[in-house]
Amino acid sequence: MLRGMCLWLLAAMVLAPVARAEDGYRLWLRYDALSAQRAGAVAQRAASITGPDRPSAVVASAISELQRGLGGMLAREIPAGTQISAGTVILANPSVQARLGIDLPLSDLGAEGYLLRSMTLDGKPVTVVAANGDAGLLYGAFALLEHIQRGLPIDEMNMRSAPKLQLRVLDHWDNLDGSVERGYAGQSIWNWWTLPEHVDPRLVDYARANASIGINGAVLNNVNASALSLTPRYIAKAAAIADTLRPWGMKVYLSARFSAPIELGGLDTADPLDPEVAAWWKAKADEIYASIPDFGGFLVKANSEGQPGPQDYHRSHAEGANMLAAAVAPHGGIVMWRAFVYSAEDATDRAKQAYAEFKPLDGTFADNVLLQVKNGPIDFQPREPFHPLFGAMPETPLMMEFQITKEYLGQATHLVYLGPLWEEVLEADTRRHGEGATVAKVIEGRYGAHKLTGMAGVANIGDDRDWTGSTFNQANWFAFGRMAWNPQSSARNIAVEWAELTFGPRDDVTRTVLDMMMTSREAVVNYMTPLGLAHQMATGHHYGPGPWVSDLGRPEWNPAYYNRADKDGIGFDRTASGSNAIAQYAPPVAKEFGDLAAVPDRDLLWFHHLAWDYRMRSGETLWQSLLDHYQTGVEQVQAMERQWQSLKGDIDPRRFAKTADFLRIQEKEAKWWRDASVLYWESVSGKRAPEGYPEPAHDLDYYKALRFPNAPGH
Repeated sequence: MLRGMCLWLLAAMVLAPVARAEDGYRLWLRYDALSAQRAGAVAQRAASITGPDRPSAVVASAISELQRGLGGMLAREIPAGTQISAGTVILANPSVQARLGIDLPLSDLGAEGYLLRSMTLDGKPVTVVAANGDAGLLYGAFALLEHIQRGLPIDEMNMRSAPKLQLRVLDHWDNLDGSVERGYAGQSIWNWWTLPEHVDPRLVDYARANASIGINGAVLNNVNASALSLTPRYIAKAAAIADTLRPWGMKVYLSARFSAPIELGGLDTADPLDPEVAAWWKAKADEIYASIPDFGGFLVKANSEGQPGPQDYHRSHAEGANMLAAAVAPHGGIVMWRAFVYSAEDATDRAKQAYAEFKPLDGTFADNVLLQVKNGPIDFQPREPFHPLFGAMPETPLMMEFQITKEYLGQATHLVYLGPLWEEVLEADTRRHGEGATVAKVIEGRYGAHKLTGMAGVANIGDDRDWTGSTFNQANWFAFGRMAWNPQSSARNIAVEWAELTFGPRDDVTRTVLDMMMTSREAVVNYMTPLGLAHQMATGHHYGPGPWVSDLGRPEWNPAYYNRADKDGIGFDRTASGSNAIAQYAPPVAKEFGDLAAVPDRDLLWFHHLAWDYRMRSGETLWQSLLDHYQTGVEQVQAMERQWQSLKGDIDPRRFAKTADFLRIQEKEAKWWRDASVLYWESVSGKRAPEGYPEPAHDLDYYKALRFPNAPGH
């Protein structure tokens, strides 16, 4: 016992400098050495590993992760073999259970669910990770390690979990030149130039991180796709990535450029009903599957923002999607067809276009097609009402698309935890199938006989050492995985899990970090787009405010298009007297949004154009309420700065300093948003902020003249 204690202390001393030099690379998989008392308790239940006689590559990954994690936390080598002794972790698929005489209830866990249970087997205390399939054993192994990292009891475990969505996919907007569209964490991690001969070992850590939160797929290239990604050269590169991710339960997908038959195949057309075009895609699919047998399928952006698509040939989105679906169907592949469409030729409210194009196509898509719909009807704004397509297409599986990268929310530097944003959308009641038909239940497939369900997240990952550009951006990657596993998850509970794994299970630290995270999204809404305003960012790079921009070639590119501010008022009238976008929602929802006495303040200016002196339910005028929100947002950031400073000494120096620096940037830019926005509203309304309101640092012309030609990510 004494020798073991000395070894533990020696290992802790060796590991201590590593902990002090924490740089964020390990994400939430830190596996630092436990206290002697905690290590002793864990070792009684988890000190060795056994599993299937001939473990698959995925089960081998589970074993290696348990050895890594338990080895780090117990500061010892963890043996894996066939023997069962006191403290063995048993990876038990049905055949292992039968061999050991264990009968655990797995019938409702599917292929990816897992069960964790503390048991006594032949008088020996053991921990069982049970599952029907290899992926379940992998996810269960990570769940066990998380349980231990968070300091939770290991001797009375009885946990079970299974994903509610089948496809849990990261969409990488990575370009073949190594840049990342809307990426704020460096260059692409794929390193296309050296593939396939050299695969960066970092990709294994990427796969481990995804497996730990249940993500089972990655789209490797930008939705604004290059046809080159479908050439033999790049298929070989994608195959090398697939070989690296496969042992961690992940499939790869590719974004397909719809005009590739012309650009690569020499055809005169990409018409989806042309037999030569269909034959070209079938041959291309066969070629890909020859190199990547478990290739997931295609993601397609078509007839949006200038991308080619079936409408170029007077064909429908369904006809385009179904042609591609037929090409991958023999291999078990799928097509994720994006519903993000808007056209310069359509003069109606941009918020209405996706619904208008796709709702009439309900029931016409092939059964291996998912329609991938953004959470709101515009474009990943700090706040939008839920997309009206959710619940409106019962014969079509709809796949949620969230943006993990913060294109419109302060990019890399602003601390914005997106869990509350996503939870707000997923909890929204569509009322399409009676009360309680939430968006979460819609995408879970509860209201249609769909064989496919899923959620996609636009990745925030790059080659920065800390993966996402900042420590708190990691929380959004983590939260996406959790909500893709279970769309009814609590954003608050996820934040607690992440904080304990990322900074250690210390109650005082967790409480402070949790309060910062749960405040952060509302803060950014307040200082950027309060009371239902949207798309007020400067155009192109979407960095900083630009509510005055009104001279761009397409109306819907202009922030002024969305705020409609003039001397009489502000806001976009989407009621029956305006664009009538509310009619795209179920009648009870439309009634609430259209009624000034019922619409939530948070959606007010999304649906209504109101006078500056409109009296809010609070008794304030709209003008005063706007001013209050902008100032509140600044004050919330200042409060987060103070809270973070209170943790000095409790957080390792490197991560503490970077976050403190970024919070200072966020405070400066929150004030910029407040000052520039208020000055512009003053200029169009004739109103003035009351005496005592913070004086802007500059005049309006100064803010209008700012240019950022080298802003990242665009």
